[in-house]
Amino acid sequence: MKFLENYFKLSENKTDFKTELIAGFTTFMTMAYILAVNPQILSAAGMDKGAVFTATALASVVATLVMAFYAKLPFALAPGMGLNAFFTYTVVLGMGHTWQFALTAVFIEGIIFILLTFFNVRELIVNSIPTNIKHAISVGIGLFIAFIGLKNAGIIVSNEATFVSLGKITDVSHSAAPMVTIISFLVAGTLLALRVKGALLIGILVGTLVGIPLNITIIPSSFEVAPPSLSPIFMKFEWSEIFSMDMVVVCFTFLFVDMFDTVGTLIGVSSKANLLDSEGRVPRVKEALMADAIGTTAGAMLGTSTVTTYVESAAGVAEGGRTGLTALTTAILFLLALLFSPIFLMIPSAATASALILVGAMMMTPIKNIDLSDYTELIPVFFTIVMMPLTFSISDGIIFGVLSYVLFKILSGRFKEVSLVTFIVAILFIIKFYL
Repeated sequence: MKFLENYFKLSENKTDFKTELIAGFTTFMTMAYILAVNPQILSAAGMDKGAVFTATALASVVATLVMAFYAKLPFALAPGMGLNAFFTYTVVLGMGHTWQFALTAVFIEGIIFILLTFFNVRELIVNSIPTNIKHAISVGIGLFIAFIGLKNAGIIVSNEATFVSLGKITDVSHSAAPMVTIISFLVAGTLLALRVKGALLIGILVGTLVGIPLNITIIPSSFEVAPPSLSPIFMKFEWSEIFSMDMVVVCFTFLFVDMFDTVGTLIGVSSKANLLDSEGRVPRVKEALMADAIGTTAGAMLGTSTVTTYVESAAGVAEGGRTGLTALTTAILFLLALLFSPIFLMIPSAATASALILVGAMMMTPIKNIDLSDYTELIPVFFTIVMMPLTFSISDGIIFGVLSYVLFKILSGRFKEVSLVTFIVAILFIIKFYL
């Protein structure tokens, strides 16, 4: 324990062993759903569901351990939502390629990311984003994950006329999920107000227990210990089409979305945790990006889609997580999930939704650091914040924010305030729209 305290410099980072453990546990609980969701999505591409479960857990362990010991930051990684959907529904089912082709594209993307990170290209991109937009990213992510929480709970539902509307939150006969989330939310929110440590986690556990009599929490009938075999998907690459135009387009899409989702998450959560330095930079960002790159490469070898830094890490940060010990805790829990998957997977999304909503609210705090007196800053900030939840994408929010920033600086005759790297990033964003 003493080694861990010294290695992660807990006292220097104004945290302690207990706080970091609780933070890591909370982060895991808010993102454990990926262990159930990722196999469901990738199995639609023809992949073995059990094998994907094992690959998902192991890829998360590898990437998060790199983040813990190399970057020493409180962020967890796992196969990314959205990217797994692109893998299955666009590349395989839409374009007609095999899942082996898609895995090969992910592997190539991971190798490219390792090279880009090694030569500091990704770090340059991260540091090129203007400070006000960095703070706006945190706020936008807050609205985004709160929206995810409200959606997962069934509090916000789709509506053909208005796109979204309020669900039947009081009609338990229709679904008890909203009520479970509300109870969990009230418990966690009250404990947060009373400054009780582990408030979000306690809220999740209460929601899980309340969900049992309401048939939201399903107690597993058996507790299988041995994890499923990786053999059906391990190292199953397809090299025959690596020079095709389809492979170029697919790799670029994986690269683009992964890069800016990760960048947005790192900046947003770091801003919330007050980890940004005096120049608004993420500490040890190169190491953090390398964890993402290694995780993606290892994940492809194991048999899963692109691994990325999870925005749910904000839940752990909200509990006080400040070092790699938070990430280490999360990694260990992903490893344990291989042996006790029925227990971890019984926690319903309705219970974790309350944590996402509350974390979303907490991530609004950096808005006080944003200069709103300058319209060339205000408008890009607005687009960054509002487009994340409305497009259901962190990367799209960053795209609209950076593009509007560059355009308004140019149109107002203040183009000298825009760095060369930011100009290049904006050009890449424009190209992306046409691919």
